[in-house]
Order: sequence, then structure tokens, then C-alpha cells
Amino acid sequence: MIAPMVLGSVLNPVNSSMIAVALVPIGRALGASPAETAWLVSGLYLATAVGQPVIGRLVDLYGPRRLYLVGTALVGVAGLLGALSPNLGALVAARVLLGFGTSAAYPAAMHLTRSEAERTGRSSPAGVLTALAVSAQTVAVVGPTLGGLLIGAGGWRTIFLVNVPLSLACLVLGALRLPRTAKPGATAHPAHTKVTATVTTAAAPATAATAHPADTESSEPSASGASGASGTSGARGVDLVGMALFTALLVSLMLFLMRPRAADWYLPVVALVAGAAFARWELRAPAPFIDLRVLGGNGPMLATFLRQFLSYTTAYAFLYGFTQWLEEGRGLHAAGAGLVLLPLSLSGLVVSGATGRREAVRGKLVTGSLVQIAGCLAMLTLGAGSAIWVLAGVGAVMGVPQGLNGLANQNALYRQAEPARIASAAGLLRTFMYLGAMAASAADAAFFPHGADTGGLHHLALFMLAGAVLLLAATLTDRSLRELTPRKA
Repeated sequence: MIAPMVLGSVLNPVNSSMIAVALVPIGRALGASPAETAWLVSGLYLATAVGQPVIGRLVDLYGPRRLYLVGTALVGVAGLLGALSPNLGALVAARVLLGFGTSAAYPAAMHLTRSEAERTGRSSPAGVLTALAVSAQTVAVVGPTLGGLLIGAGGWRTIFLVNVPLSLACLVLGALRLPRTAKPGATAHPAHTKVTATVTTAAAPATAATAHPADTESSEPSASGASGASGTSGARGVDLVGMALFTALLVSLMLFLMRPRAADWYLPVVALVAGAAFARWELRAPAPFIDLRVLGGNGPMLATFLRQFLSYTTAYAFLYGFTQWLEEGRGLHAAGAGLVLLPLSLSGLVVSGATGRREAVRGKLVTGSLVQIAGCLAMLTLGAGSAIWVLAGVGAVMGVPQGLNGLANQNALYRQAEPARIASAAGLLRTFMYLGAMAASAADAAFFPHGADTGGLHHLALFMLAGAVLLLAATLTDRSLRELTPRKA
């Protein structure tokens, strides 16, 4: 079962990272400016920011298998459309479709992980969580190198075409290995097991969970409603109004952050109105899309979402900004820029593999933020004449927090989220990652208005430095993290 979970979960990070080295070649081939090719980044992130929590909620209601298969099929279609796109508009549409398609696998994987833990009575499936985090993080940092090699071998269209065989592999593995799901509304099984999660020698709050057979999640429609309504049909459990308001909030906010201009003053107003309407609706809905009453009382999980945002704002600002500077400011080709980023991949892989089975949430976040600070300071020393080994060294330093922060936040969420809504919470965790990516894209656009020059890189480094310092502060001041960290691994 783990093979389709891992393969599906890497579809989004590989497509998010390969595009970093393709923006300049695509712009040259299609006659598009940097401001126009930026929509290839923002289009995917808009789709995923909306799609992750929406599809996560649907996974909670209908089970993971059918959502996983539909989503991975869309990935193949989007890859083919992107490879055949005649212009930038069609390419952006393919990226949007790709974003929606890749939004299903991660919530499905977290749902399956929780279900399997409840079935077996194991409170901490560290091996599965580590496999998901390490694979996603590794592919994300390998993406620029892989993208550069593909572009060098067959042009920029190959980074879209590669999704077709990946999609087919996911469909075959998913059809063969993922458990089937009973029709929504089926009667829930009686509770047989209580799973207690103890993460320190001082007892953490126990979690009561219902054990299900391995081949069905027939009780999910009733179990996933945070409001406690049970026995309702799956269709009635979908909060369409809440989803629509949430979508309006994210889309309007993202559009403004991608290109903040006085002429677009109405976008933050729309976001504010949509946010207020969303909060009002969700607080009154019998089966809310996001139960704000639960979130409001779960301060530790909200803090985890904040740290996810800060972690990935810095990480994506480096990935896109540094890569563009390598190609424009340093004069490297796409393949060369990808190879310079290879140490980023290796350091992230080594750190994830070495620390993956140790929860140590607080320790990982403190270390990750400190290394981010060091990397940002190192970026301030770079120039057009910097040696290749220096550039590779900076990449290696910035790979360390990528191997720590994502896994730490995922482990924290696993402990903090309500078991019945783990897929929704996982989708929101990914959404905050994409919010960070959107903030990073906006920063790149602001600091590279006419191209990725060295002065813009230094201003971007200061922006990243501020985010890393905030991440450190948000970690050190959160006392709840001490309770999530076992004293002995």
C-alpha cells in the first residue's frame, strides 16, 4: 500500500520544483515576459492551495481510493496537454489542471496512514510518515536538477511529458493496492479499539479511535464530521458553500500577493469579505468544511500551520529566486543551474534519512531555522563572479532545513489533529505550504522586476532572513512542542 502513497505524494513537489529551471527557456520559446511566465507558478499554486483542503475533505467523506485514482488520472491528462500546448495560455491551463490533479494523493496518504495505525493499534507509524516526508522533500529538491537534465535532453516540454508515465504508474499501483471504499452513508462499525498516543514520559492527551477493517472505510462519512452529526449521507456532508467561500478567499488573496498593485485594491477587499463570510458560515454550519470551533481551540495546530508557512516561504524563495539568478545573474544554462543545485538535493536527502525516525519536532525546527539564517547570510556574499563551488555550498546549506522542517511540521500535525479529520488537516498543512510558495513568488517578482540581478538577490536574501528569524521565534515560544518530543527516540 505504501508504494502508491509515496509515488502519488511526490507528483506535486516534482512539478513544483522542475518548473524553476524551465521559466527562462519557456519565456524565450513562447515570447513571454517574466511577469507572464510567473503564471506558470501561480496557476499551479492557486489550484493546489484550493484543491488540497477541498479534496482532503472529500477524502474524509468518501475514502481515499477513488479520489486518488481520479486525481492521478488528471495528472496524466495535464502532462499531455502541457507537452502539446501551442501558447502560454494553454500551458497555464495545463498547470492549473495539474495542480488540482496532484492535490488528492497527499490527503489520501495521510488518511490511509491514520486508518492503518488505528487498525493495527500502532500510535506512531513513524516509518510511513518518514517515507512520505523524505520522498516528497527529496523529489522537491531533486526537481531542479531533474528538470535541467530533461530540458537539456529534450527541451522544456519534457518536464510536462514526464507526468504521463508517472500518472500511469500511480493508476496501476493505486488500483491494485489501495483498499476499496464502501458507498457513502454505510453504517459505521462499532468501536473496538482505543489508540493512545504517548509521546513523552508525561502523558499526552489520549485519542480514542474506531478500528476499521483493512479493506474498507465505510464509516468515514459519519466519522469525519467534526460537528458530531452521524448517519448523514456523504453528499449532505459536503459543505459546498464553505468550500466556495474558502476558494474565493484564497484566490483573491493569492492574485493580489502575486502582483500587488494599487489598481488591484479590490482584491484584498474581496478576500476580507470572503473571509468574514466564510468564518460566519462555518461557525453555524452543522457539518462545516473547516470546523473553526475546533481550530480555535487548537492553538498548537494553528502554530504548526504558521511555522509551515514561514518554513516554505524561505525555502521557495530560495528555490525560485536563486535558480533564476543562476541563469540570468550568473549566466548558467538550465542544465548547469540544475547541477549546481544538486548539493541541495543531497543534503536534504541525507538529513531527512538520518533524522526521519526521530520525532524531535522542536529540535528539528530550531536547527532548521538556524541553518536557514546561516544560508541567508551566505547569500548576501554572492556575486556574479562567485565560484561554482561556493554556489553549490550555499545550496547544500539550504538543503539542510528542507530535510528537517517539513518532516517536523508533519509529525506535529499528526499528533495535534483530530483523528477523524486527519486528511482535511493534512490538506490544510499543504495549503499553508503553498501560501508560503505564493508569498515567495510575490517576493521574487518584487525583487527581480527587470531580471534576476545580484542586487535583487541580496534584497531577497534579507526577506528570507526575516522569515527564518520569525520561524525561530515561533518555535522557541511554543511550549506545546516540548510535549510532542519524546525524551528518548
